[in-house]
Amino acid sequence: MTRVKRGTTANKRRRNVLKQTKGFRWSRKSKERAAREALLHAGLHRFHDNRKKKGVRRKLWNIKINAGARMNGVSYSKLIHALKEQHIELDRKILAALAEKHPNIFETVLEKAAVK
Repeated sequence: MTRVKRGTTANKRRRNVLKQTKGFRWSRKSKERAAREALLHAGLHRFHDNRKKKGVRRKLWNIKINAGARMNGVSYSKLIHALKEQHIELDRKILAALAEKHPNIFETVLEKAAVK
């Protein structure tokens, strides 16, 4: 009978865990048990911090839209209200980009919303 070498799946799993912990400190980068534990915590922190980052971005969009609106003599709340009344469905991410990088187009959006 031919010889069968075992453990390829387990070895692959261990290798993948250690690949993901590249750059970690101390035994967390080289020992499987510590690496697995570190990955569990890292994944949890990543999930929560991505949510926090999303909130920070939303706040920044509102600030940019408000700045663009104030330059045209309108408040943020009046602009959003006018956009909803006119059924202009641009999300805040797009409005912020327009206000920051394309102020001319942002002005036309304000005119379409009949804010002025």
